[in-house]
Parts: sequence; C-alpha cells; structure tokens
Amino acid sequence: MFRIEKDSLGEKEVPKEKYYGIHTARSIENFPISGTRNDENLIKSIIYLKLASAKANFALNLLDKKKADAIVEACEEILKNFENFKEQFPIDLFHAGSGTSLNMNVNEVIANKAIEILYGKDDIGKKLIH
Repeated sequence: MFRIEKDSLGEKEVPKEKYYGIHTARSIENFPISGTRNDENLIKSIIYLKLASAKANFALNLLDKKKADAIVEACEEILKNFENFKEQFPIDLFHAGSGTSLNMNVNEVIANKAIEILYGKDDIGKKLIH
C-alpha cells in the first residue's frame, strides 16, 4: 500500500508503512550507486542535531511547544529504538555528495514520526511538521 505525496516535481507513491517521504523516495530512485547505506552513527548524529535544534527554536519562540515536544519525542524514540527505525534510512552512501538527501531523509522520518505522535499514523504525509 502507498500514500501519495506531492512536491515541486509532482506526485509520487511512498510506501505507506515508511516514515520517510517523497524526497527520500526520489533519492532511492535517482541515486542507486553503491548499495551501501550511511553509517548509523552519522544518522544518529544528525538526529541529535535535529533534537537540539527543536529545543533551541522553542527556547527562541520560533517553534510552538506542541510541535517542539512532538519533534523531541520523535527524536528520542528513534534514537532509543534505532534498530526498529534502521530501514527508514535507505539513502545510498554516495548520494550525490552534498548530504542533502540524507538530511532530508532524517527530516522526513522525524517529521512524520512527530505527526504520528500528534495526529496518528493515518495523518503521515497529510499534516505539516518540517
């Protein structure tokens, strides 16, 4: 089963059971270079950065408490149960060099997990947390 997500390039099917979104789905399709995924320590480091950013943006009144709490909870859950989330980070190690695809992959997983926390699994891809 799939959900339909939209971006500036159009619509794309994304597996419904995945937390990642359209950017990750496009990256999987466009950059199947080595078959080697990024190191999980790099992914976890990016998640820690996103967690700290949510806290900092809340402290600066740039992010409301409801969203900040959901993002922090999502990050903490992903880090605590990383083995259960490993498959959500399928980006090829050599994904065009700049790191954009991996960064977006992490953003999508955290955002969609936060949406699930706030609204439920059926709203993944429909609500906005970014």
